[in-house]
This record gives sequence, structure tokens and C-alpha cells, in this order.
Amino acid sequence: MTTERDSETTFDEDSQPNDEEMPYSDDETEDELDTPPAVEPEQNRLNREVEVTHETLRKDCSWQVKANDPAFYEQPQFKKTKFLCLTTSKYSGNAIKTYKYNPVTFLPLNLLEQFKRAANFYFLILLILQAIPQITTLSWYTTLIPLLLVLGITAIKDLVDDIARHRMDNEINNRTCDVIKDGRFKSTKWKDVKVGDVIRLGKNAFVPADILLLSSSEPNSLCYVETAELDGETNLKFKMSLEVTDRYLQEESTLAVFDGLVECEEPNNRLDKFTGTLKWKGRSYALDADKILLRGCKIRNTDACHGLVIFAGADTKIMKNSGKTRFKRTKIDSLMNYMVYTIFVMLILVSAGLAIGHTYWEQQIGNSSWYLYDGMDYTPSYRGFLNFWGYIIVLNTMVPISLYVSVEVIRLGQSYFINWDLQMYYSEKDTAAKARTTTLNEQLGQIHYIFSDKTGTLTQNIMTFKKCCINGHTYGECRDKTGQPLNRPEQVDFSWNMHADGKLTFNDQYLIEQIRSGNEPEIQQFFFLLAICHTVMVDASDGDLSYQAASPDEGALVTAARNFGFVFLSRTQNTITISELGTVRTYDVLAILDFNSDRKRMSVIVRDPKGRIRLYCKGADTVIYERLQPRNPRRQATQEALDIFASETLRTLCLCYKDISDKEYEAWNKKFIAASVAERNRDEALDKVYEEIEKNLILLGATAIEDKLQDGVPETISKLAKADIKIWVLTGDKKETAENIGYSCDLLTDETTIYYGEDVSGLLQTRLENQRNRSGSNLDSSQRTNEPFLQQGRNHALIITGSWLNEILLEKKKKRKKLLKLKFPKTPEEKQKQLQTKKKAEANKEQQQRNFVDLACECSAVICCRVTPKQKAMVVEMVKKYKKAITLAIGDGANDVNMIKTAHIGVGISGQEGMQAVMSSDYSFGQFRYLQRLLLVHGRWSYIRMCKFLRYFFYKNFAFTLVHFWYSFFNGYSAQVRSGERAWECSTFLFTSAKFRGKS
Repeated sequence: MTTERDSETTFDEDSQPNDEEMPYSDDETEDELDTPPAVEPEQNRLNREVEVTHETLRKDCSWQVKANDPAFYEQPQFKKTKFLCLTTSKYSGNAIKTYKYNPVTFLPLNLLEQFKRAANFYFLILLILQAIPQITTLSWYTTLIPLLLVLGITAIKDLVDDIARHRMDNEINNRTCDVIKDGRFKSTKWKDVKVGDVIRLGKNAFVPADILLLSSSEPNSLCYVETAELDGETNLKFKMSLEVTDRYLQEESTLAVFDGLVECEEPNNRLDKFTGTLKWKGRSYALDADKILLRGCKIRNTDACHGLVIFAGADTKIMKNSGKTRFKRTKIDSLMNYMVYTIFVMLILVSAGLAIGHTYWEQQIGNSSWYLYDGMDYTPSYRGFLNFWGYIIVLNTMVPISLYVSVEVIRLGQSYFINWDLQMYYSEKDTAAKARTTTLNEQLGQIHYIFSDKTGTLTQNIMTFKKCCINGHTYGECRDKTGQPLNRPEQVDFSWNMHADGKLTFNDQYLIEQIRSGNEPEIQQFFFLLAICHTVMVDASDGDLSYQAASPDEGALVTAARNFGFVFLSRTQNTITISELGTVRTYDVLAILDFNSDRKRMSVIVRDPKGRIRLYCKGADTVIYERLQPRNPRRQATQEALDIFASETLRTLCLCYKDISDKEYEAWNKKFIAASVAERNRDEALDKVYEEIEKNLILLGATAIEDKLQDGVPETISKLAKADIKIWVLTGDKKETAENIGYSCDLLTDETTIYYGEDVSGLLQTRLENQRNRSGSNLDSSQRTNEPFLQQGRNHALIITGSWLNEILLEKKKKRKKLLKLKFPKTPEEKQKQLQTKKKAEANKEQQQRNFVDLACECSAVICCRVTPKQKAMVVEMVKKYKKAITLAIGDGANDVNMIKTAHIGVGISGQEGMQAVMSSDYSFGQFRYLQRLLLVHGRWSYIRMCKFLRYFFYKNFAFTLVHFWYSFFNGYSAQVRSGERAWECSTFLFTSAKFRGKS
């Protein structure tokens, strides 16, 4: 028996969750949380490195683009087999195709799609049966005309939609741009652009493909773009080329001979990510998303720019994001399908009963009645068989052929009612309510649970600098120049600052005095940090400074520094210029350590005019405090100020810095450059390098930004609560901030009993032990207890952090220690035991999650704070799964998209964080308060209208059909019709539409 050295996984002891920490990244896996073993066999290490190298090279660097070299893409390795021995290039052409039909395929494909509906297929079978003279008592056109009307209306609608897609595709594919061909720029249609082409774009032009920015007419090859077609955001973003391409690729002649090779990731749908390397003139240069212009962007404030096509057509990121959206159905849809299938069964049973009656009638009466002889010597049983199919035809009006079409027309009309509602129009932003889907209107009247984001949804997401803590002292209260409190607020005079925007409201005269006097250098250093540590771009084209920030928080901080005398004036690729109390200085930017949701901080390393190097950092208190010097005298005072700010519902960030020696920087910069051009695991390598320099930081202080509640939020929540709709708030903010917002919007009151993570954990543990005791150790057969968790008749609320949520729901990922030991093949008994252990753990996890949902649903309010986007979606999914309730999720930012798509109904608010939430939603409007009218007016009336329509529709069908059923008793069950064929043709459409017009 052979043995091998391997690792065994063991788990750390459970630790108490930290309420201040955001849980692990949504993209993090168990393998990424592993800690490497202390000693690893050499052969294992080599094998692992080879496997990792092959895998990452396959994933990270398999896409190669050579500039101005069409023959490069004809190599065999860039071909893929399409059918049998036919091969095509793996690089897509730039022509796009969003239409479904062409003139040849429209009729067969559209009919195929329509006959997938059971009702349509049923009437097709009826039409065939009516062509058999021995069966039918009705002319074939009585079925053909209604069927053609239904098929025709649907086909016309599909045709109009597809013609619009054809026109849009042609309009886009026939746009033109300049492409280098034969050494010169020539006007070329978009559909003829290919990967590897070098193109030139002018001002206000759309980007035809995903391109690498090579140079532009702006200084340092900056390029301003608008990404409204990508994410709905109208604020300008900037891109910047590599310094080497900016220097050498400005002229047409140099662009024509450019032969750089780009190695990058395969095409994917990540709009905010790009990893690649440009190899040119024997050197490698790192590429990231800031150097890529995506298809659909529009060039703004830039006269001309040049780029290399990386992804074209179907491979572009915008096309990769145009996949199918999860289809949402309402309860009414399920009910209609159930009723239709039930009617099918009823029709068969009724027809069979009447056929048996005809057989009996023929035996008793028909055979002895000479005047009824039709010349056919059929047996009574055979005549009964024929009459069975005859009644299938005669009673076909039981099956509602026009039901689905009528329902769609009603839903479309109700959607227009929402779009036309002036009481849901937000005039400040000229934003009207919009029903982005027509299939969910009546579901709005059945909502049981609402899941809401906080920032930008309950609050305005318009950030205002309110307070700060510097060197352990808090500023922002109403004080005079000597620091004495004032009885009434007195606005600070910023007239001494020529760059002040005049919009900041601040009442602490003492802070201004300290800044201007220079008595405390830390205060000036504090605002200098705000002015230099950011990614904001400035536009001074009209003589006034206009900041373009990636987030409202960052814009508010840079604007605050501007008002206090530290003005961000301009930036280039390698420098940033600041006006410090009137003195203009330019600093060399040596490195920018980017912000992301995992790091929760950003840093910048700069060299001042005197040659000193310093790192400035800002970020969440949880990550900053971990990286401070052990002995930091301001630590405790700043923490106390942070707690006070959080209790006042202010958003906080910590600021710190670190002096770096030239020797330390040179050593670190080598690692930074190597990580920047790494061909695999670049993000992980950069994060590791960032960690090395972001330690032993010196704390400067903290900022506090106010984000006010939107108008009407408390009143809206109160009215929704009276409608027995429960509201859960899911946010990434601190626990104290979220709790105080809960009080502000009346989710929490002084009479509310609040349960926190540790309380919930105890209650659930007790319940789980009781369930085990009642059913033994077999969780699969455990019986749920029906007694409530909480005392009835009182208001209860649950406030839980993301860390506690993972702990309670057994979703926590733990770092594992790897212990080296000999590993033998597992016996069948060991495999079975492992399988049973896994099943037991899964059952335990499911029971725990079910108990948590039961407990949370007993509370009048639930607030989940410090949660990730993935956790938001997980909470929504659990309520859908275990309570079978109709859910609605509402948010305004990209971090809410997961939650919005998971809920039965998603609502997006057109806020300050772009339009990604709106673009993923089913309904959208400008303010949270409009949710009340959407649910309690439009939702209720849509549900009532639909129910009344369905009730009448089925009544009308059965009333018309039962006439013939009753008539059968008088005609020997012979499948004869009572009414005329004209009335038969019109019954389905005219009677229904007349009734619907009356209801409207």
C-alpha cells in the first residue's frame, strides 16, 4: 500500500464575532482562507505550483492581441471548431445581433414559440379535429378565426419588437470610426472593426469596442467618458493611458507601426475589472480597468483619442452583460396555469360523460328511431367515441384561448397607470415612476416583507461634512474663535478663501482659527490628507473648479478640504497639485493603493518638493486600527469620538499617515512593480504588497459626514406597518449608525425590545437543543416546535451584524490549520461515515436557518448591519424559502443589485450611486416615500382589477359552455350546438372586451 504526505484540515475554536468587522469577501472561498502549512514536502510544492501555473495561465493570460497584424490571428491556436471540421476564429467580429428572427425564420420560429402554450396547442388540435366530418358539428372557421386572432396579435407584437431590434442593430453596426488601414486612418463601419485594429475616436463619439487607451489630445492622455449606457451614471469618469504610449503614440505614423502585444484575461462580464500586460519594445507594462474604454461609453471633453481593440462584438463586456434576466412570475400566473389545467381535466371528464350518455341513448332510442337513420351503420359505442371528440370541440369555450392575451393587455394598461402617476413624480430630479416590467403589477398588492438598503434609500445619500476629530479633539460644535460655546449657531465665514464653494454649512469658528493660525500642524495635515488622498478628477474649463468623484463620500471630503483652505487643483499621471492656504505646491504621486470592498481603505504615496516620502491613508476604522502603531496616544480619544459620531447617525472614516525612507520605498517599489505586471493572481499579489507598506501608521483623526433621512420616510414606514408589511433594513454601515437610523425612521421606538447577535444566538441554540431532545439525534425526523420564541403582545426588534449572521446561520468561513500526516485510502465505512456527517451538518444548518427566519419574522423590525451584498441576497432568499411569502427589495446602488434580483419584486431608486439598481429593477422612482403609493394604491387596485377580470372571464366561459351542456339532455347527447356560428366566433373576444371596457 502506498502512502503520501498530505494535509488534514482542522478548525480553530469558535471565536466571538466582531460587530465592527465586515464579513469575508463575497468572492472568497475556503481555499483562499487556508493558511499554508509550516513545512511542505518539496515534491508537493512543485506539483502544486505546476498545477496553479497551468490553471492561472489558462484563465488569466490566454487572450492575446497584436496591434496592426491581421495575420497574427490566423494561427491555428486562435481557431475553434464550430461544426465537424469547420473552424472559425475565436475572436468575434464587431457586428452585433440582438434580433430573434429574420424573414425566413420568423413564421416557423414564432409559431413554434406560440404553440408551446398549452391553450394554443389545444386549439390547434381542435382545428384538426374539426376537419373530420364524422366528428365535428361546427365549421372549421369557428376555431380558426379566434386562433388566428390570438396568434396574429402576438405575432404582430413580436414582429414590431424584432423590427425595432433590427433597426437598432443596423444603426449601431453602420456607425463609423477611423481605423488604421494601409498606414493611414480610414473611415470604417463598426461591423468591420476587428480585434487588433488601432482606431481614432472624436469628441462625443461612442466607443465601438473594448479598447486599450493609447493616447489622447488631453495632457497626459487623459480621456473623459460617460458610461450612461453601461451603468446609467451620467457623471464623467476619466481614463488615463500608459505614460509610454502617451509619449510615443500621438502621431498617425507612429500609431501605424505600433506592434505591441497585449496578453490579458478572457472576455468576461466584469465591468470594473481588467487584468493584462502590454509587451512592447522589450518591456512589460501593467494594464488595469483605468486604461480600458468599454463599448457603449461616450467620449466627453476630449477632442481625440486613440485605442487598440481588445474585445469586439459579442466578446465585449457590455454584450457579456446582456444575458437573460431571471424571469419572475406572479401568484396569479401560477393560479391561471393551475385553473387552465384543471379545466382541461374537467373538459375531458364532461366530454367522456356525455359520450357515455350518447352511447346509452343510441342503444335505447336511436336504433329504434327510423327517422334518425343517417346512413351510417355505426355501433352505439363507436358513435359514443365520435361524440366524445365532438364534445371536445363543442365545449372548447371552457378553455380560455384569449386569457393570456387579455391579461397582458390589462397589465400593460396598469403599467401605464404607474408611469402616468403625477403623485410619484420627483420634480427635483425630473424623475417619474416607471414600471420596467408589465408582469408583476398585481403582485404589488400581496407584499409581506420589504428589504431595504439604508444609504440612498432611506437616506438622501447627499453627503455633508459635519464634524471631525483631530489629534483627539472634536470639532464641529457651535463655538466662537476662542473655543467657547455659542448659544445659537453662527455660520463660519469662508470669504477669506477664494476657492470656497459657498455651500458648506459649518458653525465651529474655533476650527477655522486653528487652521489659519497654524498653531496645531496636525489640523493642517488632516485637511491636506483629504485634499491629496483620493481619486477625484477636477474640471476647471469654465474658470471654476468642478469635482468629479466616484462616490458622494469622497466628493464631500475633498470639497470640505477645499472650503477649509486645502484645495485640490489638478492632477496628471504622476503629480497632484494642491493649494495650501494660498500656497500652490505640486507633489509627485509615486503610487496609488486602490480602494476596494475587501481592503475598505485607500492610500497614496507622494514625494513633497523637499524630497520627503510619505504615505497617506483613509479608510474604515476597523481596518485602520489594525494597522496603527502599537503606541498611539490618540487611539482611545478618537475611538470615543467615533462612537459619538455613530450615535448621531454620521458616517465615519479614519485618517492616518506614515513617513517612508528612500531605502524602504525603493525596496517596496520593486515588489510593487513586479506585482503590477504579474501575469497571474495580480490582485492577490498587489494586496500582499499593499499590506507590507500599510502598517505602523500614525493616526491623525476621523471625519464625520451627515446623510439625512429622505422626506416622508417615517410616515411611509408607519403606514406600511399598519398594512401588516414588515420592513427589514440591510446595510453595510456600523451597528450604532444603523440602530440610530432605525429610531429616526420609527422602525424602533422606546417601547421596542431589541435583541442583538448574542441574544439571538442563545435563543436559537436553546431551540435547537430542545428539538434534538424531542426527536433524538436524528435531525431529519425532528419535529418543529410551534411555540413562539418571543413574548406576544410586545414590540420586538432584531439588530444583527454580518459576522453574527454568518455565525448563527453556520455560514462562517474559518481559517484552517494544515497538519501534515500520512494519508491512507478511505475505507467504505469511513466514506459512509463522512457522508452521514456531511448530511447531518447540512440538516443542522437548514434547521438553524429555519429557526432564525421564524424568530426574525416574530419581530416587528429587523436591521442587519455590516452585511455584504451576498448576505443581503441570502437573507431575502431564506425568507422566500422558509416563509413562502411575497418579498420586495428596494435599493439605489450596485451593492443592492443582488438583493433586488433575488426578491419577487425589485425596486430601484434613482439616487446618487448611479443607475445600476434601477437597471436591474422591476419598478423605479425617485424617493422611498413613493413605495407607499406603489403598494397601497397601484398594487391593491391592480390586484382587485385582475381578480375581478378573472372571475368574470371564467364565469363568461362557463356560462356560454354550460348552455350546450344543458342542451345535450334535449338532443340525445349528439354534440349539436344551440347558438349560431357567428355568435360562437365572437363570444371569446367581444363579450370579454365589452366587460373589460365596462370595468375600466
